[in-house]
Amino acid sequence: MIQKTATIQDVARMAQVSTATVSRVLSNPDLVSERTRNTVLEAIRAAGYRVNQTARNLRMKRAGAVLVLVPNLGKPFYSGILAGISEGFAGSDYAILITDTEAQPLQDSALSGYFLDGRIDGAIALDGRLSPDALRQCADLGVANRIVFLCEWVEGGKFPVISSDNVEGARLAIGHLHALGHRKIAHVTGPDGNVLTIARREGMVAERARLGLPARPDWIIRGDFSLESGRDAARRILNMSDRPTAVFCSADMVAFGLISGLLEGGLRVPEDISVVGFDDIEMSQFYVPALTTIRQDRALLGRRAAELLLGELTKSSSEDVQPAQIGVDLIVRASTQAPSP
Repeated sequence: MIQKTATIQDVARMAQVSTATVSRVLSNPDLVSERTRNTVLEAIRAAGYRVNQTARNLRMKRAGAVLVLVPNLGKPFYSGILAGISEGFAGSDYAILITDTEAQPLQDSALSGYFLDGRIDGAIALDGRLSPDALRQCADLGVANRIVFLCEWVEGGKFPVISSDNVEGARLAIGHLHALGHRKIAHVTGPDGNVLTIARREGMVAERARLGLPARPDWIIRGDFSLESGRDAARRILNMSDRPTAVFCSADMVAFGLISGLLEGGLRVPEDISVVGFDDIEMSQFYVPALTTIRQDRALLGRRAAELLLGELTKSSSEDVQPAQIGVDLIVRASTQAPSP
């Protein structure tokens, strides 16, 4: 019978303390009282936990690898970002490990486990759905500055963030449609609770209010950054008695699905209805009609995140890292025009 390897949770249960306390004993023992420290160390010995290897890895802080957490590797949005990350680490001796958090979601203790087991020195997270408990464990380990959030982030966390100016992007999209003469503008959102959904909707609402455009609840349509949600939005618009003349989509993939659904329903883009996306993935310029969209410099985003993490890994002292926001651009193509008279 194979004996189960002891985990940090086993140690915490035996010592009757939290996993965070065990982590502190391993990484910052001076922050823990002598009584608690002795109790945890005794539990570590009794459980057979790999304390020596863990302590060595944390002390050396050198595994030669970084982990990139991607929500869905199948989405074309991430290709440019991963290329930028690879470019940012070019010339260093760090290996890049990539995991798909949608295909294989991380358990709460998995991310801290990568650090504790000495498998990685840092991580770049493109997934804003990571568990707060998992992030708290990493913060307790003292590695918060070695986890860089890219594009998405978790609210309330003290982790460095590299992101696009999503609010400004939404403002640019609405401003473009308004300048063309559109006054009836709908919006297909991202998934509920997502930080990008919130930021892009915030920018859309603010710009619409600034321009005095009408706000109708039925013109705010829930999506989820997918082709399917765009087609669902098209069906809803086709069934409206008072249709918008333009739609701002939260992502290019949503816009593609929307245009497909509208065309199947007999509406022409842009003659009958204009469509704007967000991201400027490669397909946007080749789609028919070519998509007007908000361009995120995905390669630059990935490169900046890699450079930020590399700087954290190679400097001798830790400092708070301020969030960095990358500007966006409006790319005008064939999917938008002035509304029909």
